[in-house]
Amino acid sequence: MAIVQTGLSRLLSDTNVQRMFKGNIGYLCHSASVTENLEHGLIAIQRTFGSQLKKIFGPQHGFVTDVQDNMVETNHYIHPYFKLPVYSLYSETRIPTDEMLEGLDHIFVDLQDVGTRIYTYIYTMTLLMEACQKKGIEVVILDRPNPIDADTLEGNILDMNYASFVGRHPIPVRHGLTMGEVAKMHQKYWGGKDCKLTVLEMKGYDRKMSYEDTKLPWVIPSPNLPTVEAAYTFVGTVLYEGTNISEGRGTTRSLEIIGHPKIEAFGFHEKLKPVLEKANLKGFVLRPLVFLPTFQKHQGKPCGGYQIHVTDRKTFEPWRLCQYLLREMYHELGSDFAWKQPPYEYEYHKVPVDLINGTDKLRHWVEKRGTEEEYQAIMKEHQAEFLEQRKSCLIY
Repeated sequence: MAIVQTGLSRLLSDTNVQRMFKGNIGYLCHSASVTENLEHGLIAIQRTFGSQLKKIFGPQHGFVTDVQDNMVETNHYIHPYFKLPVYSLYSETRIPTDEMLEGLDHIFVDLQDVGTRIYTYIYTMTLLMEACQKKGIEVVILDRPNPIDADTLEGNILDMNYASFVGRHPIPVRHGLTMGEVAKMHQKYWGGKDCKLTVLEMKGYDRKMSYEDTKLPWVIPSPNLPTVEAAYTFVGTVLYEGTNISEGRGTTRSLEIIGHPKIEAFGFHEKLKPVLEKANLKGFVLRPLVFLPTFQKHQGKPCGGYQIHVTDRKTFEPWRLCQYLLREMYHELGSDFAWKQPPYEYEYHKVPVDLINGTDKLRHWVEKRGTEEEYQAIMKEHQAEFLEQRKSCLIY
């Protein structure tokens, strides 16, 4: 039985909360927008609010979370069962149009984020807030847990010169916020100050909780994050989207495994061990393996690489680990290594890995085989300002 009540469950169980919303409703949701009993929120909200529910919105990967990553757009359509328009906010536009918002008084945002800056759902939310503030539409965040806990932070703050749809706001890679807290930060600091914002807070939530601690069921928030464990490794392995190293897409363990056809996993592992030990990286086991991607990078080619098994979530530093692994792979592969070239997430000029990193400094750190001291200096830039701002917007 769940010990945390999500914003959605509060809305559905409290008639006083329901009475706050008397107008026409839009619902931004996806496959993970479920109750503690795994009923989809759309069914429950239509049952509760009836004809007030007018429109459905979907984020990247689509309303039903069936579409693969990065610039694979989804279409608008009329839902065959609910008979309501479904508008994609990952289509020809990431910003809701006036036509999409026409006639709405409230939009419920019910998305399961994964706590990492590169994940796009927080930007779908903040772009929605900006569009709604121009129309006087209330944005209601139905808050959900940060599955990798909302207490641990890791990684560098985004340099706004590298802002994109995988990084709109100056936050670290692992930001330690819930969706509701990101919304509050956007309202206070980043461009949503005139947004009419309501956050339906969770009950029973502690920010140190892992997702398993909440006893809520896990439903995939995107096609390549099938498990909570993958959400932890994703913090680091997403980095490889900016390279020709496979991040395991096309396997049953996407974003938990990495590799390349030219890596001999067992021999290279012997070279890696002293490097990782010197860096004092903990909380994981790097298991050598060979995998065969069925789609995307190196489709049909055996790749030597590693599965990252997390053994201690409290000491595990996925971002730092994957930067170190990338540094060593870059020099091991030599001319067989390549940085992915644009376009990437609708940016047609900047190097994709710089957008993922939120800076070009980490790419240069990899290329010149930078030191731990140089790495930490990059991590500390603008950190104090973010921590101060974050503190003022914490709910839990």
